[in-house]
Amino acid sequence: MTTLAPALPLLRIGPHTVQPPVVLAPMAGITNAPFRTLCREFSGNKGLFVSEMITTRALVERNEKTMQLIHFDASETPRSIQLYGVDPVTVGKAVRMIVDEDLADHIDLNFGCPVPKVTRKGGGSALPFKRPLLRAILREAVAEAGDLPVTIKMRKGIDDDHITYLDAGRIAVEEGVTAVALHGRTTAQHYGGTADWDAIARLKEHVPEIPVLGNGDIWSADDALRMMRETGCDGVVVGRGCLGRPWLFGDLVSAFEGTGTRQAPALRQVADVMLRHATLLGEWIGDESRGVIDFRKHVAWYLKGFAVGSDMRRKLAVTSSLEELGGQLQELDLDQPWPDGADGPRGRTSGNNRVALPDGWLKDPYDCAGVSADAELDTSGG
Repeated sequence: MTTLAPALPLLRIGPHTVQPPVVLAPMAGITNAPFRTLCREFSGNKGLFVSEMITTRALVERNEKTMQLIHFDASETPRSIQLYGVDPVTVGKAVRMIVDEDLADHIDLNFGCPVPKVTRKGGGSALPFKRPLLRAILREAVAEAGDLPVTIKMRKGIDDDHITYLDAGRIAVEEGVTAVALHGRTTAQHYGGTADWDAIARLKEHVPEIPVLGNGDIWSADDALRMMRETGCDGVVVGRGCLGRPWLFGDLVSAFEGTGTRQAPALRQVADVMLRHATLLGEWIGDESRGVIDFRKHVAWYLKGFAVGSDMRRKLAVTSSLEELGGQLQELDLDQPWPDGADGPRGRTSGNNRVALPDGWLKDPYDCAGVSADAELDTSGG
């Protein structure tokens, strides 16, 4: 059943109007320039599309891979970049570099990543537990950003015994952050269970001064409308729901503009998008074979629900050229309609009850002595 779009005020991120109020979540190894291009094409360039995670240390040191990841197509506006860092000085230097070299129009700070290589350094979703450190990073970033808006993305907390999002939201307001996005899960939940949309509603009540965006379990355009209606949030952040489905952003535009149009492409249309995605990756990387190899991780997401045999799936998972990929796609039953049930959860869905943290991290939320510039990751992306 199609839900009617709510009457919505404009979502403003600093000087930028985001309408409809839809944001592509930064996802490591996924939301590079080619994938953002596909999503923007389906949306008609409506919404906000954020880069994958950029490590502040790697940016300041001009790491070769990182410098490629921060490239934006000339048609991308506003240019939105997500930074990860644990050291206020390094974060400040990275933000100043972005401003001085005109590398982006909007900066998002990552306090939501739950993966062990990040949290064991005290970063991502582990960091808001250290309230003074969070405040110091936000203060430095906002001061160096000048006119560029700074936003943050975070989780509820480390686990049910260490909830941080309300404190973090208040600190964000006090330090001049433009908007906050909340994934309604803890670090311990990883991507398991059900996102807590009630937490998004509580955060909206707690920080009425700035926009609050909701994230978690948006698998369809109607889910996005329902989240906004139930929580009162100002916009939605879409992550795993668009894996293998960049046309979801076309559905989101239609939903927020009040039409009932939803895309249900047959396998022939899906195959065309798959080949274009792989082509864009090759052009971006500068090597067709490497582009097709990078595309392999998307194959299962695109084909979810379609009747494709295990042998063919294995062949598609080891392709290394556009000709090979295109030929194998032509061997499929391309007249298959969009399968029932293919709009549900995709990507990682398991929980991770153990959280990797620095030694003694949870002893005192105000003791930040164990965090230093050495905790910065030296690479960006996935």
